[in-house]
Amino acid sequence: MTNITRRQALLGAGALLGAPNVVTAQSLHRVRFTLDWVFHGSYSFAAAGERNGIFRNNGVEFSITRGYGSGRVPIDVAAGTYDIGIGDMTPAIRFMAENPQRDVVAVAIVYDQSPACCTVRADGPITEPKMLEGRTLAAPEFDGGRQIFPVFARAVGIDANTVRWNSISPELREPMLVQRRADGITGFITSTGLSLKALGMDWPQQRIFRYKNYGMDFYGSGLITTRTFLRERPEAARAAIRAILQSTIWAYRNPTEAIAFLKQRETLTDVAIETERQQVTFDEMMISDTVKRHGLSHFEPARAQKQIEAIVQTFSLPRTPSVDQVFDGSFLPPASELQVAPAA
Repeated sequence: MTNITRRQALLGAGALLGAPNVVTAQSLHRVRFTLDWVFHGSYSFAAAGERNGIFRNNGVEFSITRGYGSGRVPIDVAAGTYDIGIGDMTPAIRFMAENPQRDVVAVAIVYDQSPACCTVRADGPITEPKMLEGRTLAAPEFDGGRQIFPVFARAVGIDANTVRWNSISPELREPMLVQRRADGITGFITSTGLSLKALGMDWPQQRIFRYKNYGMDFYGSGLITTRTFLRERPEAARAAIRAILQSTIWAYRNPTEAIAFLKQRETLTDVAIETERQQVTFDEMMISDTVKRHGLSHFEPARAQKQIEAIVQTFSLPRTPSVDQVFDGSFLPPASELQVAPAA
């Protein structure tokens, strides 16, 4: 276990940010920020930014709340419960299409690749996605993998209406598969894979159908807010986006220290499991070829358009939002600040 002193934290943050700003408590932008799931290794950046000075040096004081699935993030942000949240782009886009009056918009891409998947037992009878027809899957109602499943079903040519769903609380999802009470589960590989491993079902015992391997080249997790927040508090929005993205890069460059900060915040953290979960997040979600070439939050309209069209067609939505209605990149920091290569 790595112990992080305040001096080390500030030095590490200063190396990323340059000379730190002098910020007083009175000048901080107070921003309510929601995750889309529990506080684990995928969100070590949030614990790090909270404790190593990056958030404060950007003039932001976050109140960070755990989430209950990506499907909840746009709902809660639109309701004004939170100012900004991180969640999968597919349910967010669906929400935007169905609720144009709610003013929701994405302002950054944190994780370039979608982690959504369906997992079954490797020793079970299901060996390909088409065999999910007529089976029972377990997941919370707002689970990101479940929200996106109809798009996956359409991509692999199965009738999503034949799949039975067991709606359960988040902590019961993985036990349902381990105990053979469901044929499969949906979720994010960063959650399901490591949670199953913690219950004794290691990676070789899991058969994972990653949605992105079946023609779904979708953006993963983005920062979701409202145009009202952007209009009424533009400096707070700009500072919050910059702080979150810089903290994400810092965690990638300093993974051991990031998990140490997570352990400080969440004392029950299993360091071994969360270290692996963090690395899976980097490998499966964050470090794509696009990010290697262009840096974090590089947005390609044509790629987003395909994601929008797939969502609209799958759910038979009454309107197709434009790319500009879905994403506003004008609050992002310069691309030079978003390069992810580890410091020399």
